[in-house]
Amino acid sequence: MKNITKIYLFVLFAFVTVNKALPNNTPVHSFDVLKYELHFDIYDCFIKPYPHSFSASEIISIKVDSALNSISLNASNYSLVIDSVGLACTSFEHKNNILVINLDRNYSPDEEVNVEIFFRHKDVIDSAFYTGNGLIYTDSETRRARLWFPCWDLPSDKALLDLTAKVPVQVKLASNGTLADSTITGDSIYYHWVTEHPLSTYLMVMVGDVYFKLDILYANLNGREIPVRFYYKPWDSMDSLRHVENEIIPMIEYYSSIFGDYPFSKIGFATTDSLFLWGGMENQTMITLCPHCLQEQYVSHEFAHQWFGDMISPGTWADMWLNEGFATYIEALWSEHLGGYHAYKSSVNMFAVLYLFYNPGYAIYNPDWVVNIPNDDTLSNFAIPYMKGGCVLHMLRYVLGDSVFFKVIKDYATDNEFKYRNITTPEFIDKLNQYTGEDFTWFFSEWLYQPNHPIYRNTYNITGENNSWTVNLTIKQVQLGMFFKMPVQIMVRYKDLSDTTLIVDNGANNQQFSFKFKKEPYSLIFDPDNNIVLKDETTSIKR
Repeated sequence: MKNITKIYLFVLFAFVTVNKALPNNTPVHSFDVLKYELHFDIYDCFIKPYPHSFSASEIISIKVDSALNSISLNASNYSLVIDSVGLACTSFEHKNNILVINLDRNYSPDEEVNVEIFFRHKDVIDSAFYTGNGLIYTDSETRRARLWFPCWDLPSDKALLDLTAKVPVQVKLASNGTLADSTITGDSIYYHWVTEHPLSTYLMVMVGDVYFKLDILYANLNGREIPVRFYYKPWDSMDSLRHVENEIIPMIEYYSSIFGDYPFSKIGFATTDSLFLWGGMENQTMITLCPHCLQEQYVSHEFAHQWFGDMISPGTWADMWLNEGFATYIEALWSEHLGGYHAYKSSVNMFAVLYLFYNPGYAIYNPDWVVNIPNDDTLSNFAIPYMKGGCVLHMLRYVLGDSVFFKVIKDYATDNEFKYRNITTPEFIDKLNQYTGEDFTWFFSEWLYQPNHPIYRNTYNITGENNSWTVNLTIKQVQLGMFFKMPVQIMVRYKDLSDTTLIVDNGANNQQFSFKFKKEPYSLIFDPDNNIVLKDETTSIKR
C-alpha cells in the first residue's frame, strides 16, 4: 500500500504458474476469477484537455464454486457506464455500484465461464483513474479498481491479468507482468501486458506518459535475468535516479537471500504527478511513486511488498498489517544491511516515536473488519499497520532471537501454501507456531489483537553491605486493559562502573524480582536497549 502519509514523508524525508484449483486460504464467494482480459482505448486521455473518459471491454474468466446462473461484480455507478454484455451473458443490471450479470444457463461447481463486458469511463475524477498533461495512471488500493473496470474487488480473489491499451505512438505505457508485445498502427501503439502469476485487483495498474524516458537494467539471480524498468520524466532528479539504479540490484540480491528468490519475472518503477499524494504504491511488478519519491527509502519499502503483499497477499483488509508492517520493517532491515544494527535500530525507534505520538487507540487486527471494512483513513492509518506493525516485527525478532526469527521469515515467504496466494492473520500465527515449534499466540494476542501498549511504572531499591547486595525490583503496568507479558532485559550498574544485564520473564503485573550481587550496585535500567519499543516507562529508585 502507500508507503507513508504526508506526516511520515515530512518526518522521514530529513517461473512457476499457480494452480488456481488449490485452496486460496481466504473466504470464498460463489465463483473464482481466473483471469481478467482487459482492452482499453485511452488514446484521447493523453491529448488536451486530457479527459478522464475512455472506452473499454473485458472478458472475465471464472470458475464456478457453487451453482449459479448469475454473477455480481463491483462496478462504480459514479465513474462507469456498462454498455452491453456478451459471451455467456444474457442481460445485466447496474445499480448501487454492483453489476449483476445474468448467465445463459445454470452452471455447476467447477465449470468455467467467460463473461464479456463493454463499458465506458465517464469524464469524472474518481481517485482511481488519473489524467493530465500527457500522463495517465491508476491507483486501486484499497477498493478502487471497481472505479475503472468491473471486477470482484476484494484481495482474496487473485486472478491473472491480460491488459491491452491503445495510446498515442509517443507514449510509453507500463502495467503488471511482462510486455508480450507492442504494435504500432498509424499514430497509435497497442501495449500488451500479461502476468504469469495471479494478483489482487488492488495491485492492478496502468501508467503511461508522453514524456516518459525508460532505463532498463538487468539483475542476474541464480541464472534468471530479471529486467528492472525505470520510467521517469526528464525533470525527475537524475541524482536520485542514478542512486536508486545503483542500489536496486544489491537490494534484489539481499531481499532474495533473506526472503527467497524474487518471485516475479520483472520489476518496474514509474513516477506520477502531484495528484498522487502518497509515497508509493506497490502494484505487482510495477510500482508507482510520487514525483519526488524515486528514492532509496521508498523503493526499499515498495519493493519489499513484492514478497509481502504482492506474492503473499492479505486474505482480507483486516490483515493489512501483514503487508504494511512487513514492508515498513524491511525498510529498517535494509538500513541494517547498509549501516549495521545501529542504523536498523534508529529506524525502528523512529517508527515507535511516530506510533506513540499518533496512536489513534485501536488494535492492529480487528476481526470485525473482515466483513465490516472501515474507511481507508482508519484501515490504513499510518500509525497502526505501518509504524506499530513494523515495531511488532522488531519485538518478535527480540523474543525469538535472530537465528530463529530470520529462519521463520524465510520459511513463511517460501511456504508453498501461501506463495502467490493469500493469508489471514490467524493463519499467520498458526504457521509461526508451527515453524518455531512453540506457542507464541500470547505475543500476538497482546500486540495485534489489543490496542495501545504497556505503561510501566517500575520501582526498585538496593540493600546490603560488604560483599552481599540485593536489588529488589517491582515491574508494574498501569495502562487500562490488557497486561503485556514480555521478556525484559534488566541492566544493573555497579559503583566500579561495570554492569550486568539479566533477562526476566515478566508474566504478571506487580511482579517482584530480587537479584543478589557480590559488589555494590549503583543503579538499575529497565530494558536498556529499548527492545520493547512500544511502551511508556519510568523506573525509579525507592530510597
